Amino acid sequence: MFIYGVINASPDSLNSDSIATTPQAATDRARVLLADGANGLDLGGQGSTDVATVIAWQDEWERLAPIVPALAALGVPLSVDTWRPEVARRALELGATVMNAADGMQSDAMWQVAADFGVPIVVPFLSGPNPREMVFVETDPVEALIDFFEHRLLIADRYGLRQRCILDPGTGFAPSNWPWAERFIYQKQVYSNLDRLRRFDLPLYIALPWKETAEHDELLEIVVRAHPEFGRAHYPAKVRQFESRLG
Repeated sequence: MFIYGVINASPDSLNSDSIATTPQAATDRARVLLADGANGLDLGGQGSTDVATVIAWQDEWERLAPIVPALAALGVPLSVDTWRPEVARRALELGATVMNAADGMQSDAMWQVAADFGVPIVVPFLSGPNPREMVFVETDPVEALIDFFEHRLLIADRYGLRQRCILDPGTGFAPSNWPWAERFIYQKQVYSNLDRLRRFDLPLYIALPWKETAEHDELLEIVVRAHPEFGRAHYPAKVRQFESRLG
């Protein structure tokens, strides 16, 4: 699995180990991630959880602007995690090489950025316009994913970008105030049926579970056994340990 190690320039990100708000801190974090088994880096400036404050795109970019070139200089793939086309465009101009499109590519503006730069596009499932405005999926979650991706890929075809898309079931995002017991069942159902997303003949990308609980480890094992092409990890070394154990 190709692993993108997580670096968050948003000070209110849920995982405090991932937070790096200066170029030096981000570079230090990047070197640890790469030494621990990451192949690339995923940088975000806007938190997506309930505890994160939604800021203007200009403020998001102010967080990222000095960090993007510092990480790009390391010479590994660098994705920018954002739902704002203005931020994505500026990050790609300064050296980012992948769009991690946290809006699920639900706007023409994001598709235009992708077309202008010709980069790989991580397309996550969202049940709303962005990770902070999601609703609960009331139907079979896998069918909801399939329907969502069918519609996104029709637009990708219009821009000639289908083969640049990487499908993410969006399990790293959640509606507000979702009890973990319910979210765990949802994620287990999705992860246990990742093979159903192979119908699109495109790579898969998973936001890998990172918390130290038996249930998170169970989810991580299900994902590793499914062999997605890409993962996003806070602790790459742990993922590599699971890969070694599970074969």
